[in-house]
Amino acid sequence: MKIPKSILLDPEANKAYGAFAVAVSVLAFAYSSNFGQILILAYYAVWLPLLFVDYRRFTWKLSSAWLPILFAAYVCLSVFWSQAAGTSARAAVQYSSHIVCAYIAARTISVRTLVLGSLIGIFFVLLYSLKVNAYALDIIDGTFNFVGAFASKNQVGFFSSLGIFLSLVFLMFYRRNWLSFVWTAPIILMSAYMLAICHSATSVASLPAVLGVVILLTMSRVLSRRYRRVLFVVGGGALVAGVVAALNLGLLDVVLGIFGKDSTLTGRTYLWQQGWEAAQLHPLLGYGYAAYWVQGFADPERLWAEFYITTRTGFHFHNTYIETLVEIGFVGVTMLALIILRAFYGHVSKVVFGDWSADSVVLAGAVGLMLIRSFFEVEILGPYFMASFIVYYGLFKLSPLPVARRRRVAIPVQDEKPAAGHMPAPV
Repeated sequence: MKIPKSILLDPEANKAYGAFAVAVSVLAFAYSSNFGQILILAYYAVWLPLLFVDYRRFTWKLSSAWLPILFAAYVCLSVFWSQAAGTSARAAVQYSSHIVCAYIAARTISVRTLVLGSLIGIFFVLLYSLKVNAYALDIIDGTFNFVGAFASKNQVGFFSSLGIFLSLVFLMFYRRNWLSFVWTAPIILMSAYMLAICHSATSVASLPAVLGVVILLTMSRVLSRRYRRVLFVVGGGALVAGVVAALNLGLLDVVLGIFGKDSTLTGRTYLWQQGWEAAQLHPLLGYGYAAYWVQGFADPERLWAEFYITTRTGFHFHNTYIETLVEIGFVGVTMLALIILRAFYGHVSKVVFGDWSADSVVLAGAVGLMLIRSFFEVEILGPYFMASFIVYYGLFKLSPLPVARRRRVAIPVQDEKPAAGHMPAPV
């Protein structure tokens, strides 16, 4: 049986397969550490074979993806100066293949399909965590928090906040009928409940911020391009002034107090200091990709002991840019920052300076959520994270998709033959 290519590759015809592939990806991002390599293999199985269906679709204007390609190559090259070359090599291959999967997704599925598939995956992710119903003691602040099937409350908060965000934007921009309210309601309720009991301040604080960005970009639709630019300049200036004023007037401590945090951000500022000091030893190129948190090295062992990490794995500096600076140096953190900012600003500028698009509004909000979280978590630097998948998907979506052109076939014109007994009409 021959399967039409459009069912797999055409964003207008592959909604079923695309939603399935995204749902499988979300499950792999969430629970690959629980269920092992089977989920990672399933993640690769839904994306990589599409390369062989029509390779021309993915090589068309490949040069537009020069920045992620350059970053992936740099990550792989870090093997040559890594203090743990084997670890860096394995992690670099995983991260590069993860970028390839996001590129394939951007070339084959629409933003609506991405949102729909993500909601399906998040529903099963949260449902399984509710079934596990595990709580863990936070030794730093002495509180019990819901972690579900995860090892961290912050991951529960991430998927919960993402579930609320994607449900709301789906209802705002992509709903087809009233049934959308029916099937998104359980996801919103479950996400809100789990967000409340996991006590993840980063997730709670970032959600209203990105919803505000989406609302402002949506309201700009009624304005002309000229007034959109004015709104962008004034709004951006007000945001910068507000942040500076909040820091100088001590409002940051008030906001942190609302979430039960102090100015140390539950030990994060100490970790940032330690990361900055570690980066000074190898400032330009770093220790090597994924080569710092390796068992047997003195500094990681000390930090694991100080933060009661008995497993001696899965820890980081709780800041994407400090973590990147330590691992791959100033060169690496510059490239990663450009990738994140390009993905975010690219879609904002499409809305403000170009033709208004619901897809760009949604991707600006989604990448904005990851941008805010990047200052407190490390989810874009590593493979098999939903955050890095969304950022790279958003970046690749800035380039236009290849347009299928109908092939023109020349049909020879035959001379008209006269009917029997009749002469042809004179010309």
